[in-house]
Formats: sequence, C-alpha cells, structure tokens
Amino acid sequence: MIQSVEGFSQLSKPLKIKWLAKEYFRQTESGPTYKTLTSFWHPNAEVQKLFDELSENTLSNFYLPFGVAPNFLINGKCYCVPMVIEESSVVAAAAKSGKFWLERGGFTAAVKSTVKVGQVHFYYNGDKKALTQFFNTIKDFLIDSVSSELTNMKARGGGLLSLELMDKTSEAENFYQLFARFETCDAMGANLINTCLETFAFNFETKITESSTLLNQGEEFQIVMSILSNYTPECIVEASVECDINRLYYQGLQMSPEQFAKKLERAGIIANYDVYRATTNNKGIFNGIDAVVLATGNDFRASAACGHAYAARSGQYRSLTKITLNDQKFKMTLEMPLALGTVGGLTNLHPLSKLALELLGNPSSKDLMMIVASVGLAQNFAAVKSLVTTGIQLGHMKMHLLNILNQIGTSEDEKNSAKLFFQNEKVSFTAVRNFIESMRWKQ
Repeated sequence: MIQSVEGFSQLSKPLKIKWLAKEYFRQTESGPTYKTLTSFWHPNAEVQKLFDELSENTLSNFYLPFGVAPNFLINGKCYCVPMVIEESSVVAAAAKSGKFWLERGGFTAAVKSTVKVGQVHFYYNGDKKALTQFFNTIKDFLIDSVSSELTNMKARGGGLLSLELMDKTSEAENFYQLFARFETCDAMGANLINTCLETFAFNFETKITESSTLLNQGEEFQIVMSILSNYTPECIVEASVECDINRLYYQGLQMSPEQFAKKLERAGIIANYDVYRATTNNKGIFNGIDAVVLATGNDFRASAACGHAYAARSGQYRSLTKITLNDQKFKMTLEMPLALGTVGGLTNLHPLSKLALELLGNPSSKDLMMIVASVGLAQNFAAVKSLVTTGIQLGHMKMHLLNILNQIGTSEDEKNSAKLFFQNEKVSFTAVRNFIESMRWKQ
C-alpha cells in the first residue's frame, strides 16, 4: 500500500525522486526510474536551478523539440520563426506553407486592438440604484488607488482604460461586477491586472462596509473573487494571404487552380457551419499558434482558451479562418484574439524563450501577435490544402515515419532502408513493422 507523505515540497530533489521510485515503482535509487529522471537534469547547475524554481515539486526536465520555420514573409519582413512542439508534421507544414506564400507576396497582418480585461465579481441584494450612485461617487477614488501600481505601465503608454459597474442580475440573482479594461503594452500584464483588481476589491468592500446607506437594512454584500479574464475580444489580430487564383498552382497539383480554389472555399464553408469540422480546423490553427507562443515564453493555454471562446461568440462554434473568392482573387484570413507579451514572466527567464525573441528581432507585443497569427494561418492553409488534394495522411504519416521506427527499435541501417522504401509508399505502423520484420527475416 502506497504511503502518504508529509512535507514533500520541503524534500530535496533526490529525496523526492527516491520516495517516488520506492512508493510507486518499488525501486531503489539505482533503479531505472531514478536514473531516467536524473538523466534529464541539465548539466549546468545554474540552468537547472532556474528550471527547478519555475514550478513546484520539480523532479526533472521534460524536453520538447525547439525547431524553426524559415521563409515567413510578414508585412514585407522575412522571419525565421521558432516553434516548440512534439508533433513532427507541424513545423514541416508551417515551413512549407511559409515558402508557398513567400513566392506569392507573403502574409499581411495587423493588430486591431490590444485591450485586456479584469473583473471583480460580487453579490449584493440591496437597491440597484443606490449601488450605482455609490459606485459613481467612489469611482475616482478606486482608480486613484491603483495609480502607483500602474506608474511603469503609464510610462510605456498603457494603464487603466476604464472601470465600470456591471449589473449581471438578469443572469444570476444579485450578481454584479467591477469591469476593468487595461492597456498593458508589451507585457502580458496578468500579475499587474490581478494586483489592481484585488486593490479595487479591498477598497470597494471597505467603502461599502463604511457606508450608512447600502448595508443599513441588513443587505448582504460579498466579494466572490477578483481575476483577469483570458477572454480578450478587444485584443484582436488579423492575418491574411491573397493572390490571383491562377497563382495557386504548384507542381503536383492534380487539378486546375480554379478547382483547387473552389475546394478550398468549400472546405472553409464547412468549417464555418459544422462544429465537428470547425473544432478540428481550429485545433490545426493552434498547432502553429501554440508552438510559437510556447517558444516565446507565453501562455499557450490562455491563448487557446481565448481563441476557442472567440470562435463560439455567435452562439455556435465556428472556424477562426475565412476563405473568399472574388474577381479571380483567392483570400484567406484569420481573425482572433491573442494576448501576448514580450517583456516580463518567462520571456525573460527561460534562456530559449529569450533566444526565440532575439531570433524574431526582439519584437513588440503587437509584432509578436502578427507573427503568431501568420503562423496559425499558415498551419491552417497547409492542413486544408492537404485535405482537399492528397489527403492528410500521406504527408502526416511520412513525417511520423521516424517516430514509428524509433518506437519499434530499429538500427540506423534499418532506418535508412525504411526511409528509402517509404518515399513512394503509404506509411502506417503495420506497414513499417512488416517491412522491418521482413528485412530482419532475410538477414
């Protein structure tokens, strides 16, 4: 029976691993569990210390490939984009799509707005009109109460944009919000926003408690929570590609450019109206987006949550991309919210995140938004292009060939033979295993 443990977080890293190996794997420190975890420690003690302090109860490092997709022409500037992802076909597809559009004018991108949101959620069962009047009398005080927190942000051109009282009682009984909008410039600003919100909450509660008009009849007031929102529909970026339809031709296309363009358009319509396809379509977009967001030390979970919420803003989950054909022109556009930062947080802590931003020319947050959106669009174009022509599995499984070969344990000679054989053959786990077994039998 596995024993519970007290004070686990206070143990040294070797003692944590020893306990884990003993209790869950029935092994000593000379066993494979201990050896595997310690083998992934960084050889540089200072770097490892940095990784250890990024999270709680760190035992080892979980490595993901750090790759690049070159030839991304965005607003006339060529980028080599860093991507961190374990799925082999993603970087290849992005690079191929980047090259495709490099020869057709590249990507055009623009940031429409960069506003972020935070909320203080509270309940109050008293008079609505009195609450509104009271808020209006202390609004300036609440805004002034966070002035010192926002000094550096104001110096960079940002700060608190607005603070409003929101009546949400039609959605839930006695439910209200303080709704704050922020401009955080090149920082993601999550910690700053949350600090301001908690200051609002404390001062708002203090003033209401002191009030002789709002709680004198036994009314109930309760702050429930103060937190930024990862839904940022006012932090919008748009990326697009466009060319004459006849320029969509490429070697190996088994149809006319006009037929290709029409199939792409119809695929876009399907993704807009069918939730099953829309989900997979948008997942493909985030294959590219998450990889760049992760590489640059940003929060890919927040980006994904926000993007999916935005995709459902009409009441039905829809595609984040749109394809149009007009006057013999093909155009594909991605519009979505992206709240990213290039200063603070992991962007300055993780050595590879710092390098990734340097590779991109130390972009502003707006520049990074445009780069990330362009990669998301490129990824979607690559996926839909495959779907309406050769099918997704032909290229996808070829990129997974090496993974399959590693999984079944092959030598370098066997890998080379398999790569040569499957250049013109359909790749599947069964086919690769049978090929390797046939090779071994012949020997």
